[in-house]
Amino acid sequence: MTTDTVELHHVLEGPEDAPVLVLSNSLGTTLDMWDEQAPALRERFRLLRYDHRGHGGSPVPPGPYTIGELGGDVLALLDTLGAERFSFCGLSIGGLVGIWLASQVPQRLEGLALCCTSARFEPLEAFDSRARAVRAEGVGAIADAVVERWFTPEFRASHPEIVEWCGSMLRTTPAEGYAGCCEAVRDADLRDRLGAITAPTLVIAGAEDPAAPVDQAEVIRDSIHNARLLAVKEAAHLANVEQPKEVTRAILEHLEAADGRRNAG
Repeated sequence: MTTDTVELHHVLEGPEDAPVLVLSNSLGTTLDMWDEQAPALRERFRLLRYDHRGHGGSPVPPGPYTIGELGGDVLALLDTLGAERFSFCGLSIGGLVGIWLASQVPQRLEGLALCCTSARFEPLEAFDSRARAVRAEGVGAIADAVVERWFTPEFRASHPEIVEWCGSMLRTTPAEGYAGCCEAVRDADLRDRLGAITAPTLVIAGAEDPAAPVDQAEVIRDSIHNARLLAVKEAAHLANVEQPKEVTRAILEHLEAADGRRNAG
């Protein structure tokens, strides 16, 4: 595990004595991506949202980054906050971080939700070329194509203001931070880590997600003992934004059930 960590920008909310839940955002977004989930989750949990290195208010060290470095940043933050045990919910690259954490420090994970993610994103060349384009021309060079994959055509047509809000997060992401995280995704193959995960796991997929299709979610489900899969209809890659009520309910129900089983044991 890396010791070269950065101090992550974060927001900590909710009852001080509640179980800790960490939310981890997608490539090219900030902790604001979880705004629709935060009100309900912070009632039940000590809710920790953060920006990946290179994103939002977090430092932007030179890339490339690795998933181990992104996970190490989270562990350093949790240690600073004095949170030994925690639940984790990550989307896209945040899901990769969740797989890494749940397999690296299984004794610390109480519950896990992996959203719109894959243990191995492909094609690898796509992330390599995206990193090169962003370093050369800025994030704006790839923004329109990325946002198109985030949402279904119907949602883009009916909710242009939400699409623009998410697009603005992407376009203001530092180029080096975005490129460094692209390279982290490119180099990550966590398939052999899935079997080491012992935390109760919910896998959430967008039924129309071109970036992390349902069959990739099925691989994760089938590789983790007793994992469950929810395919969210009428949702692409940012399923938590496109179908916020269903995703919030699923996360809350899963983690409350995990908490109940732990307390009963």
